[in-house]
Amino acid sequence: MYENLSSVYDQVMDNIPYEEWFERLHAYLQEKGIDGGTICELGCGTGTMTEFFASAGYSMIGVDISPEMLSLANMKKEETGSDIIYLEQPMEELELDEPVDAMISVCDSVNYLLHDQQLEDLFDRVKRYLKPGGYYIFDLKTSYCYTQIIGNQTWVEQDDDVSYIWENYYYEEESINEYMLTIFKKNTDGLYEKSEEAHYQKAYEIDYLKPIIEKAGLQFVEAFGSDLKSEPTGESERYYIVVKNA
Repeated sequence: MYENLSSVYDQVMDNIPYEEWFERLHAYLQEKGIDGGTICELGCGTGTMTEFFASAGYSMIGVDISPEMLSLANMKKEETGSDIIYLEQPMEELELDEPVDAMISVCDSVNYLLHDQQLEDLFDRVKRYLKPGGYYIFDLKTSYCYTQIIGNQTWVEQDDDVSYIWENYYYEEESINEYMLTIFKKNTDGLYEKSEEAHYQKAYEIDYLKPIIEKAGLQFVEAFGSDLKSEPTGESERYYIVVKNA
């Protein structure tokens, strides 16, 4: 995954309100007494959110499965001069030198885990590498988002350098959304190179996740809608789940 998409990821995702998400997450962590220290971002992608937290004074560790995405994250690191540590790992196989104060996952990274065993492994790793009293906050696209907003829809974007076709197919019985991406990227010779990539995400209900979280020895704290303030509803397109290592 992301072998082809990585090179155009930031253009494709330029509508994502990363700064707004950062401000909400930062405020929540401050309320919980975590204002500084070390945060590990699981599924950090190209490092946009990681850089926001680094600029706020946190020591950051970014973890991602894609070497292509991490290459772009390291380019941003060179530009900003931040001291972020990037690790190429699947989040469910996380290995750190020592526990951290908090963990975050944004932009539906956890939706990419398609099997219960992957979820169990993830929360086992969170339990191992999150300090006692630390928090893990992650977001998820909801089944409402997949069925009513994204599923079975096609988007086309065109500009001079990059164009793409984004096709979605939602398989309700399996709760799986398939993204088919066809990317046309302009080369230096003026010709366009075509590439294709498939991505899969799974919708999880909050009540489904609670026993998996608790089995790992973690505490389910609360869940929020997209604003990280109000309770999630049946029409929430995204929700946040807060977990604590009690």
